[in-house]
Parts: sequence; C-alpha cells; structure tokens
Amino acid sequence: MRLKELRLQKGVTQQEVARAIGCSANNYARYERGEHEPDCATLKQLSKFFGVSIDYILYND
Repeated sequence: MRLKELRLQKGVTQQEVARAIGCSANNYARYERGEHEPDCATLKQLSKFFGVSIDYILYND
C-alpha cells in the first residue's frame, strides 16, 4: 500500500491521519507497515483524506 508515501506527500504525521480517519495511531502505523489491512470503511476514509481512489491506495502499479 502507498499510505506512507501519501502521508509524507501531504506532510502530516501518523497521529494526524489516525485522528482524521477515526482510528488509533498504533493501528494506522500497522497499516503503513503492512501488518494489518484496513477494512472497507477505513479505506473509504483514507481515500477521502488523501484525495485518491481506493485502488490507488491498494495497488502499486
């Protein structure tokens, strides 16, 4: 997933993203590290926050 890349481009911290999407900073960090996959509702929130499609978040092609 491209979460770290998107977050750095936007210039925000993991805590700020987590707060915006309604999850803990620890959970968000796990998403970035690929240890956990966000559910559909969280993917929607991430898509809205970063202004990209869910497909863009999920796929690196």
